[in-house]
Amino acid sequence: KGKSFSLSQEYGSYVMENVLFKISFPAEFHAQTAVEAAVKLHAEVGDRLEDIDRIVIETQEAGVRIIDKTGPLDNPADRDHCMQYMVAVPLIHGGLKAEHYEDNVASDPRIDMLRDRMEVKENETFSREYLEPDKRAIGNAIQIFFKDGSHTERVQIDYPIGHRRRRSEGIPALVRKFEDALATRLSPTRCAETIELLSDQKRAEQTPVHELMDVLAV
Repeated sequence: KGKSFSLSQEYGSYVMENVLFKISFPAEFHAQTAVEAAVKLHAEVGDRLEDIDRIVIETQEAGVRIIDKTGPLDNPADRDHCMQYMVAVPLIHGGLKAEHYEDNVASDPRIDMLRDRMEVKENETFSREYLEPDKRAIGNAIQIFFKDGSHTERVQIDYPIGHRRRRSEGIPALVRKFEDALATRLSPTRCAETIELLSDQKRAEQTPVHELMDVLAV
């Protein structure tokens, strides 16, 4: 009380420029790059799951604190906040979708087999860059070691596709996600009209809010 208010940076558009879009995977954000790394490793390990000795996952401090979970996972809400589960599924299936959190998939014994062989540890560089305002990285790295002594390459991804540093990849994928979402609720004609309107920034900005809401109403 009685003190002046100040920020560590100038007023501007930082927040809007650094919006994180959840695009590729229905996964808690601290695991997004781990899931992407696991997808990359699937082709190499998908037919050798039984031969895996250990899986080393490096993550940020926040990832360890929030989503490093062992033991039973009782429901989809548990599973989509478990780093080990979100890595195991793409190693097995080559991807991660919302349906992979359901009981019929979670009952696959290979998932817990892989979870039991995982070691999740903090990478201090990931933790530091996670907090740096000019980076806000969400890095993860995965390396898999086999019983015969061989191992995969260490796959490291610093920024998820929804991060500002990957906008050139992310925006087209975000548009496709939006179009897919529209198609589940609107007719093809209304989908086309909506996409046409929102693809024209000047026209969209000049559209009264109540008319825009009419366009989007189901």
